[in-house]
Parts: sequence; structure tokens; C-alpha cells
Amino acid sequence: MEYVMIALKLIVGLSILNVWLVRTKKSTAWRGGDANDIKEEFKNYGLPIWFMYAVGTAKVILAILLIASIYYPQVEAIAAFGIAFLMLGAVSMHIKISDPLKKSLPAFTFLVLSLVIGLV
Repeated sequence: MEYVMIALKLIVGLSILNVWLVRTKKSTAWRGGDANDIKEEFKNYGLPIWFMYAVGTAKVILAILLIASIYYPQVEAIAAFGIAFLMLGAVSMHIKISDPLKKSLPAFTFLVLSLVIGLV
């Protein structure tokens, strides 16, 4: 079970880092509305640009903490539940703008995986 938890932490943490550090300016099938990058996505949600930077900073920090929790288990709960909270917000934004269910699938998946990490 320990290896499964390590794998989940790496999947969630590295995926979030990929979205927020590597793919910020790239179009994906998961972006909200018809957005081509993260700035457009937050604009589609009706959120200010400063909020995008706040969410991005929080997600990157929490993703790093989640990966670090492999060696420092005392940060696991804060990282996992913090990511779950932010992913709940992401799912709610997709619902707010009436995105197809498919677009919220990654956020929902990471919400569930983060809860598994935090609760198991």
C-alpha cells in the first residue's frame, strides 16, 4: 500500500506542476470554456488575474509539499486536503460556466485522489 500512496502522490503532484509550470500557455481539451491558456480560462470563469496567480501559487506549493510528504509525512494532510479544496473549486468553476462534464474530469479525479491520500 505504501508504494500505491507514493505513486498517487507523484501522479497528483507532478500533474499539477505540469499544468501550472509547463503548460500554462498551451491549449488543452480540459481548459474551461473556449480558453487557450490559463489566463483565458480564469477570464472565462469571471475571476480576476490576481486570483489566477494566487491559485497557481497555492497549487504549486501544495504539489511540492505533496511530493515532499513521501519523505516528510507530517505535511501530507495539509497538502492533500489543500489540493482537494482547490480541486473542488476547479470543478465548481467548470459547473458555473456549464462546461461539458469531460472538462472537469481531471479536477474531479485529482480531488478524489487527494482525498484518498489524505484519508488513508
